[in-house]
Amino acid sequence: MRQTLSSSFVIPLFLCIFFFFLSISTSHGLTATNDSLIRKACKKCAQSDPNLSYNFCVTSLQAAPHSHCANDLRQLGKISITLLGRNVTNTRSHIKELLKNQKKMDPFVRSCLHDCFDLYSDAIPTTKQALQDYKAKHYDDANIDVSSVMDATTTCEDGFKEKEGLVSPLTKRNNDAFMLSAISLSIINMIRLNGDSI
Repeated sequence: MRQTLSSSFVIPLFLCIFFFFLSISTSHGLTATNDSLIRKACKKCAQSDPNLSYNFCVTSLQAAPHSHCANDLRQLGKISITLLGRNVTNTRSHIKELLKNQKKMDPFVRSCLHDCFDLYSDAIPTTKQALQDYKAKHYDDANIDVSSVMDATTTCEDGFKEKEGLVSPLTKRNNDAFMLSAISLSIINMIRLNGDSI
């Protein structure tokens, strides 16, 4: 006996395949749009701040959870401040581990690490406040908050430079926090001047 494909089977199969490919092409369109938004924002950020790396900006924002859902500059700003908060919290934990695990440490380095621990401890609630201010569209206050975090990163790094020849164990982390602050500040300033559009 010979079996034939019935139309009741072929039509649903065709529809499943059609909708599968439609969903793939639609999701790629959204990703390309969001990637374009990130690249445009980072280009403007890097143009406005010579200390900010375009590549750092793009890779940081692309790697952030929910960045693929950002539809405008305002959402990217929220993501950038959230990234900064995570970085600050992680750096504080890292400093705590350095202090805990390295018993035989130069007293000057230990003192600098304690200072950095205090600076990053203060920066955690400051980034939370920055996010609240940003969400409430209090951009001047958010700017002050993020600027304070940026200052904390440079103060931490500068402490190690007070002793000649000393290499900071936090240089990369301080630089990353500095650049994440710069991204946030640039986006805040773009929104203050232009609204949500780039």
